[in-house]
Amino acid sequence: MPQPRYEDKFAGLLRAIAEAKTQGADTIMIHRPETLGNTYTELIESLNRIAAAKLRLMILPPDQRGMPAT
Repeated sequence: MPQPRYEDKFAGLLRAIAEAKTQGADTIMIHRPETLGNTYTELIESLNRIAAAKLRLMILPPDQRGMPAT
């Protein structure tokens, strides 16, 4: 089975990056580090995309995340 393209799998993250840039923000906040990827390659790609957009990354501390969605 073919692997999904990064752009498809992480469309939500890419939208958040674009929205942050459009709004003039300098930081993007995510609730969970898993948002950045399930593999080393995905993680590095996500970090590179955030860096290319010249955004800082903030990840909520575990005690502020609430319960995971099921």
